[in-house]
Amino acid sequence: MLQHKSLPLSDCQIKLDDSGEGRFRGYASVFGGVDAYGDTIIKGAYAYTLREHGKPKMFVNHASYALPVGKWLTAKEDDHGLFVEGELTPGMMQAADAHAALKHGTVDGLSIGYMLKKGDWEDSGNGGRIIRKVSLVGEISIVTFPADGAARIDLDSVKSEGLDEIKTTRDLEFFLRDAGGFSRSLAQAVASRARTLFQRDAETDAQEKAEIARYLRERLERIQRITA
Repeated sequence: MLQHKSLPLSDCQIKLDDSGEGRFRGYASVFGGVDAYGDTIIKGAYAYTLREHGKPKMFVNHASYALPVGKWLTAKEDDHGLFVEGELTPGMMQAADAHAALKHGTVDGLSIGYMLKKGDWEDSGNGGRIIRKVSLVGEISIVTFPADGAARIDLDSVKSEGLDEIKTTRDLEFFLRDAGGFSRSLAQAVASRARTLFQRDAETDAQEKAEIARYLRERLERIQRITA
């Protein structure tokens, strides 16, 4: 299940190259902090994906269905976080627009499109996660609305199969937060309600559970249509 995590400009530390070649650098992720969802990423979390999958793709606002607007020349960990250096594609209209927005300061941050597997994280005790490993960073986007308090999700990237990975109400809460764009409090409330319903209806059969999954999928699709 693809998730997005964004940083405000103050944390991204985006800097433009004075050469005028559309190059810039910054931090796509910062270690040790606690984000709006209560998640903390530990130093070393990106070592596996960088080693196994190499540098991510570059998009604007997670538009991974479109052509990349440039390429990441460098993606590496340092003591502060996931450091990246990128170059926008010369002669490409969307890349030129992104470059103009960066120069004018109207673009506010960077955001990673990443995937976690079981065992990559543990509960932090505050409702969030301590993330020690990121299995995949598929893309890093230049974003208009960084998640300084609430991550913005590209619902086009949400795969319906992700519902099949929900085994517990805790999984449901994270799914709603990461894939559905629900606020932390709303995701917790929905997951709590689901827990109550399942406990009350202990004999809920597979067909009924499938109906619940279908309902959630339809709600996400409705949100996608509204926000498109």
